[in-house]
Amino acid sequence: MKAVVLLSGGLDSYTAAAIARAEGFELYALTVSYGQRHAQELDAARRVARALGVARHLELSLDLRAIGGSSLTADVDIPRDRDVSAATSDIPSTYVPARNTIFLSLALGWAEVVGANDIVIGVNALDYSGYPDCRPEFIHAFEALAALATRAGVEGARIRVRTPLIELSKAEIIQRGLALGLDYGLTHSCYDPSPSGLPCGRCDSCRLRAKGFAEAGAADPLLR
Repeated sequence: MKAVVLLSGGLDSYTAAAIARAEGFELYALTVSYGQRHAQELDAARRVARALGVARHLELSLDLRAIGGSSLTADVDIPRDRDVSAATSDIPSTYVPARNTIFLSLALGWAEVVGANDIVIGVNALDYSGYPDCRPEFIHAFEALAALATRAGVEGARIRVRTPLIELSKAEIIQRGLALGLDYGLTHSCYDPSPSGLPCGRCDSCRLRAKGFAEAGAADPLLR
């Protein structure tokens, strides 16, 4: 079995990919360089891909800075020190317009080429930043689109978007990954790291990560 996995270098995509590997999938990792300000995640994606032993790691460049609309792709301040318990109450400036739609479309195209009927994405609808394209409704809609928009779908193959983390808390995600033997020191989560790559500790992503490790009763290897 083959699966295309969207691999950002973050904690969630690493765990989702590892779960798919444990289920017997041969992994084809896709990482998109979209002009994000936290480019350290690209190095993290390469580290994670090596650790997972993927069949191939494809890096695509698609500069979304021309579109803008996000503090991750434009010169806009990153939100800091937000209450993580209220992080899903609004859509923050770190939302990149239609990002998961774009990324899943790229993964869908590659999946057709390599003969994969499964796409893996580490979206989460519990401990996340309120992004609309992380919800189950979006995933179901994209699967319906894939059935209509591809040769594989028209010929009767089911294109499945696997979301093994979507109903897990961040703590549960971390516990699952640790049980699989993952080294989270390979990952990168921060939206606004220092020039040397150190996490800021104050953006939504850093705070959700810290909350997850604390609730999992584990130490974050990036902070040792």
